[in-house]
Amino acid sequence: MSKKINFGSKVDSFREVEGGGGAISVLDLPDLALECIIERLPPASLCSMAGVCSSLRSMCTADHFWQKHMKNKWGRIIGPAAYREWQWHVALRKDSSLLKHGGPTTCLMRILSIVRPSWWFRPKVDDCSKQGSLPDDSIMSWFLALESGEFWFPAQVYNRENGHVGFMLSCYDAELSYDQRTDTFQARYPPHGRRAVAIENNVPWERLRAPPIDTSPHDLHLSDCLNELRPGDHIEIQWRRNKEFPYGWWYGVVGHLESCDGNENFCRCHQSDTVALEFNQYAPGSRWRNKTVNRKEHREEGDEAGGFYGGIRKLSSVEEISTWKRLWPSDILE
Repeated sequence: MSKKINFGSKVDSFREVEGGGGAISVLDLPDLALECIIERLPPASLCSMAGVCSSLRSMCTADHFWQKHMKNKWGRIIGPAAYREWQWHVALRKDSSLLKHGGPTTCLMRILSIVRPSWWFRPKVDDCSKQGSLPDDSIMSWFLALESGEFWFPAQVYNRENGHVGFMLSCYDAELSYDQRTDTFQARYPPHGRRAVAIENNVPWERLRAPPIDTSPHDLHLSDCLNELRPGDHIEIQWRRNKEFPYGWWYGVVGHLESCDGNENFCRCHQSDTVALEFNQYAPGSRWRNKTVNRKEHREEGDEAGGFYGGIRKLSSVEEISTWKRLWPSDILE
């Protein structure tokens, strides 16, 4: 072969390659071959190739090349709430850009300051992707914003505050920022009551998830699984210390009623209106170990002394159940 492909930065002015014959560029490849190359590039290489020329930039920033990277790295912890937050972020940047250049602006900034809590609302006007022509609402732009840590997004954290004993086997909402240097996250937990914002650093991927239910942590989940609960089922139940606190999700299992000896051949617990819940991470005799709820009339119940129990969701995913078991405390809690 007397020709070689030149991947130099100046695609439009190729040198003659020593040995005879003209150089060809990667752009001379058939479209299908070029797309096959691009779709196999990792994110860093896609960014580098996007900086070569306008033609490659147009191809390498296309959403369909970034969907796979977004799903593979971020899909497990990015949910609908995070996507809505990104849309707010993009809208704010567009509005801020108008302000920066002296153009007319909408009342979006004022509206956001009213409807968004101040602790959650941390606008970043700078373009974290450093690519002026990159659309703010592209998947590449979102991916790079997540990677840089400039974009804080909502998700849930297992065993919050470094596994504080008061939060073992629970999962709480937080706002997260990624740190590329440590491949971990910083978590900000919302203030409630007299408690200020709590900060936790170096949160690993294994302790994060996207919210399984797209609802505010202050809203009661309407349980739709109560009629099908049977002993041995794995569940999560909402719990909060008082009415000012947000709910967290706490892991437990469905147990047998006191009137049942646990013999599967004679068990009728699933026919009773009362459902026995067990939280076996707590020692026998602990006030936190057992709870009963009414299968037909369960809503939020509790008091200031023992906290308030909310909605229940049945766990059917093997992955969800194995995650809780992996987080099981080494010592029984009191």
